[in-house]
Amino acid sequence: MSTLGVRFLSAIVRNDAMKHDPPEIYGWRNFAIACSACLGGMLFGMDVGIIGGVLTLPAFVETYELDQKSDVERADLESNIVATLQGGCFFGSLFASWVADKLGRRMALIISAAVTIVGCIMQAAGEGILDVMFVGRFVAGLGVGAASMITPLYISENAPRAIRGGLTGIYQLFIVTGVMLAFWINYGSLQNFSGTATYVVPLSVQALPAILMLFSMMFCNESPRFLAKKDRWEDAQRTLERVRQLPASHDYIQEELSEIKAQLDHERMLISGSSVWDLQKEMWLIPGNRKRALISVGLMVCQQMTGVNAINYYAPLIFANLGITGTENGLFATGIYGITKMATCLCFLLFAADSLGRRRSLLWTSIAQGVVMYYIGLYVRIDPPIEGEPVPGAGYVALVCVYLFAGFFQFGWGPVCWIYASEIPSARLRSQNVALAAATQWLFNFVVAKATPVMLETVGSHGYGAYLIYGSFCFSMFFFAWFFIPETKGISLEKMDELFGVTEIGSAKDEEAGGVRPAGSSADGADSKDAAVERVEEHKLG
Repeated sequence: MSTLGVRFLSAIVRNDAMKHDPPEIYGWRNFAIACSACLGGMLFGMDVGIIGGVLTLPAFVETYELDQKSDVERADLESNIVATLQGGCFFGSLFASWVADKLGRRMALIISAAVTIVGCIMQAAGEGILDVMFVGRFVAGLGVGAASMITPLYISENAPRAIRGGLTGIYQLFIVTGVMLAFWINYGSLQNFSGTATYVVPLSVQALPAILMLFSMMFCNESPRFLAKKDRWEDAQRTLERVRQLPASHDYIQEELSEIKAQLDHERMLISGSSVWDLQKEMWLIPGNRKRALISVGLMVCQQMTGVNAINYYAPLIFANLGITGTENGLFATGIYGITKMATCLCFLLFAADSLGRRRSLLWTSIAQGVVMYYIGLYVRIDPPIEGEPVPGAGYVALVCVYLFAGFFQFGWGPVCWIYASEIPSARLRSQNVALAAATQWLFNFVVAKATPVMLETVGSHGYGAYLIYGSFCFSMFFFAWFFIPETKGISLEKMDELFGVTEIGSAKDEEAGGVRPAGSSADGADSKDAAVERVEEHKLG
């Protein structure tokens, strides 16, 4: 990276690692690798955005006979169409852990892209046959779910520690960029095409990110930490040389390799073996690992229960509830919503991810999201829009609140959950931990997608209760973040054990085995143990 680029990063990223690490490591390859992998996020975003708009297009409604259903039956069928993808994503994210550990992160991403392309082709070729649509969405879901698990894992294992949050957060940026593009693709199709082309074109175009990812990943390197895990140390060193743009003899490269080796050796001493059962015992029987797994699950549950994907999937329907009538107007308002999400996510990655940090971002956005959701719900309850009447002033404030919600989400619970879940696990458990987090995300994404249209029809007039329910969840998340989420900005992946306590557990086991301790353990003496505790407390407070 040029001197100007390094100076720009130094100005916007404020953590200790940025001050002390060599500037050569912030080269263009870091960003190229991140963007190539994050096309997996665009897969997710484009599907979320496209299906929500397609369900409202007159040609789709007629072809799939949605207009012949009652309101509740139609809402149930729409939710089934949307939620089938989440079912595929759930299983895809779990299976991807095994593929990523056997074949590598890079090859797993290539396979997930190919599977998604097949699913998108089936959706576009459905021609009114619901069974084909359902199968196509499930197959695409397998690929999208796999990519959602592998992408943040791959980026976090390649990224320099000072900018790991920003690079991993690009995944969320690509998700919202995909959502934004999808909204405008739907709007453009309605404006420029007629008949079945109005929905076939969007359903076909959603395969584009998968095609781009398939080809771009062929030119990317494998994760150095995956190579080290497979004891391919020469390959790991060459990869670090290439990505960090430093010679093998440089102290930074040697230190990073030493930290990776020390952590892997330490973890192998805790519980030997690498079968699925061994890794599951390691994840759930060691308190520090169990804590990280439960935090990852909790974050993903919270992310979905904000109600963000309720708005993503059903934005046109929600805007109609707020008084924006007509398919064209609804899609236009939804397009502006997508632009808002993308712009605010970009601002978070530039100015907050590695400066303000993860913990503070989660805390303040919890309250902000809850406030705007409550306003929308109370407006719909107290002064609901009347069909044929102009939108009142309070209604325009409610519309602004939808856009504010999008911005608040992208400054906290959107990108931070993916960043956090991919950076806190130990090396041996990283793929399994991220798979668990991704599967949880898709499971509750499924719940939200299935429940929201029914909630909007049945939970109070104009569905006001749905907004109050999601707002209440947002407020409760403040307490979850306050009590359970320590700060991790600027900490290397290999130092997470000190923050979450695995080192102390390992020391206890080592003492029982005869006092042998792995190199780099924080139990080398009382002073180093106290220092580790001080660092943990500092990050919990910071």
